[in-house]
Amino acid sequence: MIKQGFGDYGLSADILDALEKKGIEQPSEIQRLVIPELLKERTHLIGQAQTGTGKTAAFGIPILETIASDGSVKALILAPTRELANQVSDEIYSLKGKKNVKVLAVYGGASIDQQIKKLKGGIDIVVGTPGRVMDLMKRKVLKVENLEYFVLDEADEMLNMGFLEDIEMILEKTNDEKKMLFFSATMPRSILDIAKRFMPKHKILKVDKQDLTTNLTEQIYFEVRQEDKFEALCRVLDFEQDFYGIVFCRTKSEVDEITNKLKARNYDAECIHGDITQALRQKALDLFKKKVLTILVATDVAARGIDVSNLTHVINYAIPGEAESYVHRIGRTGRAGNKGIAITFVTPREASKLSQIKRVTKTDIKKEKIPNVKEIINAKREALIAYVSEIIKEEDYVSYQDLAEQMLDGRDPKHVLSSLLRHVYDDEFLPESYNEIADVRVKIEDNTRLFIALGTKSGYNNSKLLDMLNQKAKVPGRKIRDIKIMETYSFVTVPLEEAEKIIKALNRDKSKKPLVEKANSSKDSGGGGGNRRRSDSRRSDSGDSRGSRDGGGRSSRSSDSRKSDSGDSRRSRSSDSRKSDSGDSRGSRDGEGRTSRSSDSRKPRSSDSKPSSSKTKVTFDKDSEPKRRTRKKD
Repeated sequence: MIKQGFGDYGLSADILDALEKKGIEQPSEIQRLVIPELLKERTHLIGQAQTGTGKTAAFGIPILETIASDGSVKALILAPTRELANQVSDEIYSLKGKKNVKVLAVYGGASIDQQIKKLKGGIDIVVGTPGRVMDLMKRKVLKVENLEYFVLDEADEMLNMGFLEDIEMILEKTNDEKKMLFFSATMPRSILDIAKRFMPKHKILKVDKQDLTTNLTEQIYFEVRQEDKFEALCRVLDFEQDFYGIVFCRTKSEVDEITNKLKARNYDAECIHGDITQALRQKALDLFKKKVLTILVATDVAARGIDVSNLTHVINYAIPGEAESYVHRIGRTGRAGNKGIAITFVTPREASKLSQIKRVTKTDIKKEKIPNVKEIINAKREALIAYVSEIIKEEDYVSYQDLAEQMLDGRDPKHVLSSLLRHVYDDEFLPESYNEIADVRVKIEDNTRLFIALGTKSGYNNSKLLDMLNQKAKVPGRKIRDIKIMETYSFVTVPLEEAEKIIKALNRDKSKKPLVEKANSSKDSGGGGGNRRRSDSRRSDSGDSRGSRDGGGRSSRSSDSRKSDSGDSRRSRSSDSRKSDSGDSRGSRDGEGRTSRSSDSRKPRSSDSKPSSSKTKVTFDKDSEPKRRTRKKD
């Protein structure tokens, strides 16, 4: 079947000209689904597609084609972060061509007086963060009684960040005749719930699951101890001569720590997260887009506003807790026909997370070895020789010939060149400049140990338990192993996929305590099952040096708990990847919203995982020029 192009949708010449100038020739999959649907019916709609697949144009083009500019706000688009609000606004502006449509981005951290002035002058499309939108509505300068479109962009992240209350308050002030559009990379229950309430007879259009990951992105993982992660990161950066990418961390404090350590080793790195001021974030993004900086360290939420299509790498310094977050991250490379590499650092304690990601994404993430010191130095030498050869070929050395003759006068040429290399590169080409990385083996298992609050006292034996699990969860007995039945509880080992089926099937009644949970050490060590606390609220997965138990009561002390000889053993032990990185309090929601609390937030945290203070350690050089990367050993 021949796929339709933009010219088949009956778009105006202005829009087609704008698309041509942007170099966009064919619609993406989500655009093929959404654009004709909205142009035809202008229905309530939920669109699901990965970050970077053209969702903004999917809703932006129909909005531009159907609204009539009369100075009143016709479309309100909510975004979770300042960066994303700016990105969406810029994209829509670039698509409008010569159409007389005014677009405005509103968010905290920018002058509200200027935003008010522009609104009073007449605006057709407003893109903003919920906090600033509510503020402008309260001041009665942003009027939403005549909307034709209400759009939630990155709807899943909006709800994860605790914006549900704000969204509902904004919706209550809008007119009933508007069309509502939700766009999201994932489809959690919360989105469907709000759609059921506010979007009668809505349609769901989504890109097929297999399209969520790109074949242009090579996906690999390295086995590494927690305390060796930073050294592994430096080796990757040194080995990949043309590295241009994002390093993802779980917490804001980890972002600050990694960025400052990279700067100490003279890497061209900066960071973004919710505690950094808007001005510094924008400066970092501008320098990154211009490739003045080639390394950007970020949290998941802060990176949502980054629109760069030619990244060579994405590094998961901290493995994400959910498969959807992994898809979000790696979707930032391998775009626009360019190939990219996604690298994930995995400690022994994070093996189960990698197994879950591989299963959900149905992707082969290959194990590879961290580049060794010899390989890195050889790569550096080859690159330097190639650069010198190119300069000689282009005869771009003439301006330095006089100085070269002075330096060579009466001296051995080899000694002169060696001294010059030592002066420029210091220890960068010496093996001693690298710290050792211990070998570690990560056992990737697809099995899960489950605690079931049913035992012999409830009339269960092996046969009856197997029969019950087959009837209620449709799990065949051949997939259930290591059954252990006690008086009031039992344990079974099943593959991850079957474990999720069992948990879902037996925990349907949310008003009661969960009947099934993932087993923890105290439950399966014969210590009694009465104290039923969730294992994920008791222990961090990322670097705790205490021995864990494998579900059968055996203590398994991970090799990643040994002390690093590199001096870089400070670790962040917060395993709650679901926290918001916005950093905004309830009283100030202009930028990125409120933190969403989970049960994991009750755990004591190490000093490394505490939220950063507003006085961030991140600094910029005055001239904002990249430093020469001269590697320092810690």
